[in-house]
Amino acid sequence: MTTLFWDIDGTLLTTGRAGVFAWNDAVLEVTGHTFDLAATRTAGLTDYQIGVRTLESLGLVPTADLVARLVGRYEDLLPASLPKKQGQVLPHVREILDHVRALGSARSLLLTGNTRRGAGAKLRYYGLLDYFPDGAFAEDPSARSTIAHRALALARGLGSVHEEQVFVIGDTPHDVECANAIGVRTIAVATGGYSVDELTPHAPWRVFEELPPPEEFVRLIAEPRVAAGPTERG
Repeated sequence: MTTLFWDIDGTLLTTGRAGVFAWNDAVLEVTGHTFDLAATRTAGLTDYQIGVRTLESLGLVPTADLVARLVGRYEDLLPASLPKKQGQVLPHVREILDHVRALGSARSLLLTGNTRRGAGAKLRYYGLLDYFPDGAFAEDPSARSTIAHRALALARGLGSVHEEQVFVIGDTPHDVECANAIGVRTIAVATGGYSVDELTPHAPWRVFEELPPPEEFVRLIAEPRVAAGPTERG
């Protein structure tokens, strides 16, 4: 069984940065300070890491309690923020997920820097939630690689896992870091915050401008693992 670990923002979908509304309102409510998340490059950071960075930029001490309160209020406000921007499911995503599910030889799980509630809100709004039975999510400000280890443990709990049949699909260098942390391959896409030229130096196994069509994607994940070489561009 092939295991596919999917990032959300910039990989499965874009919200058009609608979450900025929820984040800025949460910051104001929790801290009394105004803040503009749109001025910060957050691609690849977890929600908790964004919380730490936000509080530090405001001159506040990012205690565990304060970060948790901020992230929790953001989660509360996010569903109402999503309709405020014109987001979309990214090219070939739904077709790939349908194709993979119909084959029955691969399972799709989440490996994301979103919290569980934040991820659920986005996937529900864009009609993707039913494709993912579970996943690993941000639970604290720890490195993104800790989420990767929890994702792999989750997959192993669902059945036999062979690393040569595991892939991380994401749009940032942080997703490549996750794959490297658990010894699996990365399929990188430049549909988020990083271009192909920015992703390539991090040596993902494959890098594309956007996800390929479903038939090509299925052929891709069936390729045998060979010794590491130069990143191939799609």
